[in-house]
Amino acid sequence: MKRETKILDIDSRDIDARLLGIAAAVITGGGVVVFPTETVYGIGADALNDEAVKKIFKAKGRPSDNPLIVHISDMEMLDKIAVDIPLEASLLAKEFWPGPLTLVLKKSPLIPKTVTAGLDTIAVRLPRDPIARALIRAAGTPVCAPSANISGRPSSTAFDHVFDDLDGKVDVIIRSCDSEIGLESTVLDLTGSKPVILRPGAVTSEQLAKSLGVEVVDDLELQENDVPRSPGMKYKHYAPRATIFLFSGEAVTVRDHILRQACKLSAKHKIGILSFKPEKAYEGYFCISLTREGDLEEASQNLFRTLRQFDREGVDVILAEAVPQTGIGVAIMNRLKRACNNKIKYL
Repeated sequence: MKRETKILDIDSRDIDARLLGIAAAVITGGGVVVFPTETVYGIGADALNDEAVKKIFKAKGRPSDNPLIVHISDMEMLDKIAVDIPLEASLLAKEFWPGPLTLVLKKSPLIPKTVTAGLDTIAVRLPRDPIARALIRAAGTPVCAPSANISGRPSSTAFDHVFDDLDGKVDVIIRSCDSEIGLESTVLDLTGSKPVILRPGAVTSEQLAKSLGVEVVDDLELQENDVPRSPGMKYKHYAPRATIFLFSGEAVTVRDHILRQACKLSAKHKIGILSFKPEKAYEGYFCISLTREGDLEEASQNLFRTLRQFDREGVDVILAEAVPQTGIGVAIMNRLKRACNNKIKYL
């Protein structure tokens, strides 16, 4: 049965303590609250309350073997939910927290197995968004919060996205500004012999390596029957309803190939083209560009909004250009590859 979802309008520049208190009380009472972060909107519950955590999985339709990220408001909370915290975590927290970096650490017995999908590790982040931090602080408990969308769909970077997916499925949605970054956090595993990126994000491998003074490797693909150690590893993610085909290569070669495919497919399908930058040759097709002049940060902010826009237009097939894999472009390509279920063609 559909529940009534309360909408709370909160300005991050002037946080209304009364409204924030309403949301915090829902968290402490075992309910579910959607709130903004600088990466994407999150759907949150008390990370220490097993029954509350299960409500997140139900609202999203999320597989139970997909671990959640726990959000904290300060370093004191970290000491309660993680054990044997390595020196590297402290160094990275000093440089990148609050911000879009999640650290995988050994978990405290306080954390229910539901949060970690039965693993003995926990993924932790201290968000930069002032509403997110104030909400966690007011609730007085760590808050587990995956992206606020139906599982497998593009993540939510604006209130409208959240409302479309989760109205009637959660207790409260906080309406605020659009997400600043537009992609989920970088996830770094510090529980092994060397630091390993499980999911790329705004904090790059180069930045992490420079901070730690050691090589940082990635492990973005699971082998069959592996248990995911981070969100975004095992399942098809971030996908619109349309089928996406992703093309990588020299810009002119990719453009010409997309035009041929669009011409061939348009007789039976409504075609959408996802370009990195505006391209006059695509005129005549429904085309959306991620950025006006090749700015990867702008592209990251627009990615999920653009995928949802294709859905609103009823597009059947999306022909997408790859983006440069430098800086945050690595994370954008990771999301595009997941969205197209690795249907990428190198030209």
